[in-house]
Amino acid sequence: MTTWEYATIPLLIHNTKAILDQWGADGWELVQVVPGPEGSSNLVAYLKRPKDDA
Repeated sequence: MTTWEYATIPLLIHNTKAILDQWGADGWELVQVVPGPEGSSNLVAYLKRPKDDA
């Protein structure tokens, strides 16, 4: 069975693609983006990747 690890990261509107590309290169998959606690100008991304059980 696959087990997962998760990360929550802030997204800067002007640099979203670069941030997500970097996390994706590290094996993270974007699950969802939601508004941050300070309002709609700040976003929070939820990511997951298979856990390395080795």
